[in-house]
Amino acid sequence: MSEAPNSSNRWRRFGEWDSRPLRQDLFAAENPEAGFSVFRSPHDPAPSLTVEGGRVTGMDGKAAGDFDIIDAFIAAHHIDPAMAAVAMAMDPGEIARKLVDINVPRQELEALARGLTPARLAEVVGRLSALEIAFAYSKMRQRQTPGNQAHVTNAKDDPLQLAADSATAVALGFDEIETTMRVASNGWANALACTVGAAVGRGGVLFQCSIEEAEELQIGLAGLASYAETVSVYGTERAFIDGDDTPWSKALLTAAYASRGIKARCTSGAAAELLMGFHEQRSLLYLEARCLCLQRAMGVQGTQNGGIDGAPLTASMAGGVRELMAENLIAVWLGLECASGNDTRTSESEIRVGAKITPYLLAGSDLICSGFGSVKKYDNSFNASLFNGEEIEDYLVLQRDFETDGGLTPVDEDQVLGLRVRAVEALAAVMDELGLGKVPRERIMSVVFASGSQETESFTAGEVTPISAAIKARGITAVDVVRALAARGYTEEAENLLLMLRQRISGDYLQTSAIVRDGRVISAVNDPNDYHGPGTGYRMPEARWQAVQGIRNVLTRDRVLAVEDIGEAGESDWLLPRGEAVRGTAPHEVVIGVSPGFGRQLHRTTAGHRLEEVVAALVGGVEAGGGTARIVRMLHTADTSFLGLAAARLSGSGYGIGIQAKGTTVLHQADRMPHLNVELFSNAPLTGLDHYRALGRNAARYTHGEAPEPVVVPVQGEALGARFHVRVALLYAIETALTDPAATPVELDYRPPAGADRSDRP
Repeated sequence: MSEAPNSSNRWRRFGEWDSRPLRQDLFAAENPEAGFSVFRSPHDPAPSLTVEGGRVTGMDGKAAGDFDIIDAFIAAHHIDPAMAAVAMAMDPGEIARKLVDINVPRQELEALARGLTPARLAEVVGRLSALEIAFAYSKMRQRQTPGNQAHVTNAKDDPLQLAADSATAVALGFDEIETTMRVASNGWANALACTVGAAVGRGGVLFQCSIEEAEELQIGLAGLASYAETVSVYGTERAFIDGDDTPWSKALLTAAYASRGIKARCTSGAAAELLMGFHEQRSLLYLEARCLCLQRAMGVQGTQNGGIDGAPLTASMAGGVRELMAENLIAVWLGLECASGNDTRTSESEIRVGAKITPYLLAGSDLICSGFGSVKKYDNSFNASLFNGEEIEDYLVLQRDFETDGGLTPVDEDQVLGLRVRAVEALAAVMDELGLGKVPRERIMSVVFASGSQETESFTAGEVTPISAAIKARGITAVDVVRALAARGYTEEAENLLLMLRQRISGDYLQTSAIVRDGRVISAVNDPNDYHGPGTGYRMPEARWQAVQGIRNVLTRDRVLAVEDIGEAGESDWLLPRGEAVRGTAPHEVVIGVSPGFGRQLHRTTAGHRLEEVVAALVGGVEAGGGTARIVRMLHTADTSFLGLAAARLSGSGYGIGIQAKGTTVLHQADRMPHLNVELFSNAPLTGLDHYRALGRNAARYTHGEAPEPVVVPVQGEALGARFHVRVALLYAIETALTDPAATPVELDYRPPAGADRSDRP
């Protein structure tokens, strides 16, 4: 009979694992009959293609007479019959090798893709490892310069907070921002707020209001949105027509967006059909390959792809995250802009979240996230993104760690506050100018400092609804907003918004992978990805690399000196030199050997203890243990082990203590090897004065022939290296600069400062 999980007959580590965030994730077993297969299902068709008279008569195991609406559209508008004869005849392994061969240009592979069926595309990428997929993606992505997209929403549909958070997202470097709402009727107010906020501080940021497609198109026609990606396509016919749609109606809709200067992407992703119950027992990758071929056939410039809402389900399956990468690769292989789908929180484990984003940071992507939650998780009306406002700094550091461009730029506090004030005041001015209501000052300021809507005292969702209705009913457009901004003195913001309206007329940002940087459209046309091996492709310009490095908590020598309350002062008045140190003769003497900078340039340990307090604790401990203490400054070394060994060899008892200014301490014996000490305090940031007293007491007891219990500084698994190694290295550099290998030890006259505690406390 098995033991219950909480039985005492259980390895307790499992209980500890049970408390980890990972245990909130659930994982799915392989089950093709229920639609749970990732790369290959026994129900997937074998790749095949027959072309007669320039017309596809059979594809992936089906004759033309048996085609469903997706097959028919792909056969008519995706397959290039001329290329198909070459591409389908090639060995899939050879095509896979071409994808990772730096000598095969992207354009050649894109041409091949136009002759491959969905089943063959899935077969080829299925042969690649996760590393090979990431490498192939770096070669096949369309635009050379990476970018990113943000979600800007809040739980109250508060327009003031939307404006402030849009301005913040723009400052962080997002090329696109996307909003949605908790109450559908608030869409127009949300669009107005984000449009104004996005114009603060920088022009050229594209904006989407994600809502029902017809309403979204109306918002776009009013100039209050510049792109759309809600055009969803599916890999099974029943999933497609469940929304009363067909490939032809979706193609017409994307054409309608483009005809009015609105950039459009389709949306698809693994597990969508499984979530809807129409999976046809096919693998996720095969169904998504159908979606992507369909999108290329529709003529849309790009895709929001890579699991999207179904990503957590895909990630629950073995190899699921690799599949998400594989479908992104198919997208760029087909020549589509790829907003690579990192917009859904796939796990409660921060380790899994960080691992999922890493290939895209390394490979780059047109838009690394199709919705990075620039707001707090609870304010993200799309549901929590892979990364959210709480984790922005983590992401910024990842860019710096890998020296890679993730599309974001560190910001400082004063900059952000200034932009947030400007954004909410600009929106309040526009609302007043357009007769949408006056906003009290307290409401304006309530969102400036707030991290999220739970901290604000501004609009509620219900208060926003009549404002939104008025915007729609009165036909307010972006031109009206430009006039209102200009009339109230917000000329820079008016110009930034006008820039986007001019872009709508030129239509340049309808090009594949287009974004607007510094007022200029860059896309796959004028900024094509030309990666073909080391030294090619995108490399951060020096100015960009310097900006990426501008994160917080960067230490310099000057900052360390200031933070540690140390300076260039002369030698302490409580440790005075009095000549060369000689070997002692007293049998219970313990020499305390201090480092070259101890009490000279350096005056605190990394735990924050003043060095006079540490010495008082050591001396007090030695005396309490029945010994006498003598203090010597070593100048020939700053190494802890050699400080302790040199001290022991000068001591009459043969026992000595070596201590660096940063607090690392060793208890040594004269006849031992340098690194074979008696006791060691290696974790100085955790070492307290009581530990130093106990070590001094033990040193004295050793001189009496006793074997005391060693003093152990408890560690709880802290990442001390990450917290202190930069500071330690800078401090140690100060110490080593003061060493002189030929110098002899100096006897120090110890004069305890007033109030120094030399008592023996356990």
